[in-house]
Amino acid sequence: MSGEELRADVATARRIVIKVGSSSLTTPDGGIDTRRIDELVDVVAERRGSGATIVLVSSGAVAAGLAPLGFPTRPHDLASQQAAASVGQGLLLAHYGRALNRHGLTAAQVLLTADEMMRRAQHRNAQRTLVRLLDLATVPIVNENDTVATHEIRFGDNDRLAALVAHMLRADALFLLSDVDALYDTDPRSPAAKRIGYVGDVRALKDVDTSGAGNRGVGTGGMATKIASAEIATSAGVPTVLTTAANAHAALAGEVVGTYFAPSQRRRPSARQLWLAHATTGRGRLIMDWGAVRALTAGKASLLPAGLVKVEGEFTAGDPVDLVDEDGRVWARGLVNYDATEIPHLMGRSTRWLSRELGPAYEREVVHRDDLVLLG
Repeated sequence: MSGEELRADVATARRIVIKVGSSSLTTPDGGIDTRRIDELVDVVAERRGSGATIVLVSSGAVAAGLAPLGFPTRPHDLASQQAAASVGQGLLLAHYGRALNRHGLTAAQVLLTADEMMRRAQHRNAQRTLVRLLDLATVPIVNENDTVATHEIRFGDNDRLAALVAHMLRADALFLLSDVDALYDTDPRSPAAKRIGYVGDVRALKDVDTSGAGNRGVGTGGMATKIASAEIATSAGVPTVLTTAANAHAALAGEVVGTYFAPSQRRRPSARQLWLAHATTGRGRLIMDWGAVRALTAGKASLLPAGLVKVEGEFTAGDPVDLVDEDGRVWARGLVNYDATEIPHLMGRSTRWLSRELGPAYEREVVHRDDLVLLG
């Protein structure tokens, strides 16, 4: 049996995350395409009727707000984008609500920001809320909270958000629906382009040209972000299918459409490791000497003050920070046990010396091995 035929896992999935892009939900002039929303909801309702629970990660809020505000195209400034999201989010949810009500289903709005997902307590609270909404038989409609997100702290696209939600919920399958029917080995507009139907290991795609796979200009994602999102999901053990919204019914049925990304066969990272690697960004950088790099990567050791040579950025204890070598390569990310202002006084010192001179509270790691994940 070929890899193309191995899709029974998505056909029988019980907890499903579906991401749909802006270009799949809006008309060319930026308005909401209610027919497309109705068609997608029909697919969702059919699968819900078979006993599955479904979370929709839906783009389209900014795009839906363009026409009502008189914007001919997606604005480039953040304030205008957030204004469009404020108007469009309500319109988008209203259409979902009406479409779902036709099937006796209830929509539930969940707006998330990257800053919330980066903090463990908020991450766990979002998880509990989504699980409870599924228990209550609703269909959560998830989107990034564009009205308050900033350029510095945001998911950047809903593909990544969908992958993180899939990992958060331990979903059985993730579907990335866009305006491109599959992953191709080059620009899909080229006659020589060949569809890649099965991906056993996302890391093998590093040489695939994704520059030509775009959308109508109403969204923010691209093929590169979809591959990165598939890597997040499959590393969490979640099979992923990439195709168009028009293929949604066939994809959920396990038919051979689009591109299927197989779940990783490597040891599944813990939820905490996945959270650190993919739901956080470093608030600062800790520069390590080569001895610390070796201990961290080969010996799976904690990062001690003795192995530090420099600290960069502003952060407080409990924040995620990147652990880098003296050449600037990032090796890991972890939760730091000290404020940035404290660390310069600790660098190069042993924990025993620090305990003796400064007190027992300083006999601890800068980043404990249970609170870090290796990257790359």
